[in-house]
Amino acid sequence: MSGLSFCILNLNTQHVDVLKHQAFKKYETPYQLLEHVQALFANEDCLNQEFDTIQIIHTNELSTLVPRPLFSEEYLADYLKFNSKILKSDFITFDAIDINDSLNVYVPYVNINNYIYEQFGEFTYKHFSTVLIESVLQIEKNTDEPKLYIHINSRHFEILSVDSGALQFYNTFEYSSKEDFIYYLLFTIEQLHLNPETIKLVFVGDILKNSELYNIAYEYVRHISFGLHKNKFTFNHQPQTQHAEFIILNSF
Repeated sequence: MSGLSFCILNLNTQHVDVLKHQAFKKYETPYQLLEHVQALFANEDCLNQEFDTIQIIHTNELSTLVPRPLFSEEYLADYLKFNSKILKSDFITFDAIDINDSLNVYVPYVNINNYIYEQFGEFTYKHFSTVLIESVLQIEKNTDEPKLYIHINSRHFEILSVDSGALQFYNTFEYSSKEDFIYYLLFTIEQLHLNPETIKLVFVGDILKNSELYNIAYEYVRHISFGLHKNKFTFNHQPQTQHAEFIILNSF
């Protein structure tokens, strides 16, 4: 609801031909979001061509993880209603996260899916947290130490705690100030019984070194680094950092 990103990758050359982001001034409704998508296709000639594969990534807080042994398609709404505000009319679906032996239950933007289907026909779609969790666990699969990954967006951020390649915790938080951010971060560290003097924190997403979020985190957490994309793409226009656009670039 806060913006759009789109990316065109040449699979043969592993070259990113186009990577663009459009930020909104405020959270939009699903109807306004569709208007933005329609305007995007009207104004971006590069989107009006044939593609071998198309994937949509839905970014919202309407998701929850369910261990595979406890999962049943009959109870999708029951899983989701405990930590998300959903409507009876909401369409609910799920992604399989095989590396974590779990299912990610979520609400996609159906109006966006319908519009893309009208434009191109068949496509696939995922929740952004599926891509995030899969990417982090793939990166950390051979490690034997605990880490905290923080994925930063302009209005929300996600925390993943991993230990020895296994996911221990995942949650998403809205924030409007650095004080909001550090409160949620330190509270999570406390609840997970981690030591801010020793835990390794890895930033990915929309964050720069010496930004206010980085600086306030460094006041309390000693070991901070930045993550990398798992793919070695080349670009027409290099992203600002090697950890920017982490979700869309790791979705391929």
